[in-house]
Amino acid sequence: MKKSAANVKLAAVRNEVDTALYEVRKKIYTRAVHGWFAGWRIALVVLTQLIYYGLPWITWNGRQAVLFDLGARKFYIFGAVFWPQDFIFLAALLVISALSLFLFTAVAGRLFCGYACPQTVYTEIFMWIERWVEGDRLQRMRLDRGGIGVRKLALKTTKHALWIALALWTGFTFVGYFTPVDVLAGEVVHWKLGPWETFWILFYGFATYGNAGWMREQVCKYMCPYARFQSVMFDQDTLVITYDEARGEPRGGRSRSADPRKSGLGDCVDCAICVQVCPTGIDIRQGLQYECIGCAACIDGCNQVMDKMGYAHGLIRYSTAKAMQRREVEPRLLKSFFRPRVLVYSALLGVIVAAFSIGLALRSPLKVDVIRDRGALVRETRAGLVENVYRLQLMNTDERPHRYRISATGLEGIAVVVEQPVQVPAATTQGVAVALRVDPAGVAAGSHKIVFHVEDVDDPAVRSDEKSRFFVR
Repeated sequence: MKKSAANVKLAAVRNEVDTALYEVRKKIYTRAVHGWFAGWRIALVVLTQLIYYGLPWITWNGRQAVLFDLGARKFYIFGAVFWPQDFIFLAALLVISALSLFLFTAVAGRLFCGYACPQTVYTEIFMWIERWVEGDRLQRMRLDRGGIGVRKLALKTTKHALWIALALWTGFTFVGYFTPVDVLAGEVVHWKLGPWETFWILFYGFATYGNAGWMREQVCKYMCPYARFQSVMFDQDTLVITYDEARGEPRGGRSRSADPRKSGLGDCVDCAICVQVCPTGIDIRQGLQYECIGCAACIDGCNQVMDKMGYAHGLIRYSTAKAMQRREVEPRLLKSFFRPRVLVYSALLGVIVAAFSIGLALRSPLKVDVIRDRGALVRETRAGLVENVYRLQLMNTDERPHRYRISATGLEGIAVVVEQPVQVPAATTQGVAVALRVDPAGVAAGSHKIVFHVEDVDDPAVRSDEKSRFFVR
């Protein structure tokens, strides 16, 4: 009998999941909420967008402070100039970002999703515009249920016009990181945009408009892979948003003056505010769900209701699975932070950040590539000397010009034939033809190891040593 009941329950759950996957999407009308976590979310939205929209307009040493010049293969980040050869720094930065995400998730769940993810940030901004134009939750619901009229058309047109303007500005800013933004602005004003710039402004703008204006929670539920594997980084000591079922149940409505204990009720008044403020439309009272992005809007909404009822905050709060099992009001934060998983993530992150910082600090502004002349490996000069010709690619990654002196070692009496010193402008790669000559009398035929030495005339600490081969026949 028990087995049959369990099978029926399992079938019901499967049916509910299948229905949720294939049913027509129900539009979520989120309610405005105020509180401590809402304030943090607003602050992070403002901060991230000031950085995103503002960086391209900052100048540094007479150029754009942050510019990824793909055509010239130069990447300017304030005072540093990176080249394709510096790809290792990008790889380290991606590893640091991934480990940071793992660490924050292990400690306090989906903090990135709730406060800093671009999908969350732009959805929040688009919802601000929507509330400003159409009103709060009930007003928007009445507007959508009503028939088409002049007022409705005016409000919808205004909202979408503002959405599109913001989306296009977002796309323009994105392209401004790859094309100097002042040049790009001039091209826009004079209708002289190139095809690729036009494509990326429209594509990025369309993606922003579609994801933040129309798809919203669908991106988090069905498109983002992070929601699917986040549970791997959770454990019993991870801080997550939880509903205190022992305190809240049985839920039910009551007057403010009523004593819930005498009525046999918990603190939950079943107002559904936690559902109405949730951007993904879930009911946190049903337990932790993969759709929860950790924005904590339900905490602020519930606390507002608790204030009105005269109850203590924390019916919905950040807590851990262990704390809820033990019915602890406050989780043991020290134990939550200092546990093996968090310590391992922190140690790895610390090591990589340290290596990344040291690598940047010790990064030489000089890079040298040696390329042999394949047309003539060996030739003899009129004076009877053996000559090999090379092409040295001198890369000056500094933002000031440098003068370099070239020498070579490895064979006795080896001479370098090149006009010295070699002047290389700031942030430039320059090819230099260099000939090496040796008296063949004291050198055996065959291939010999040599080393090119390129040294800054004004700063001997800036140097590069590159190996090559010298051929004698």
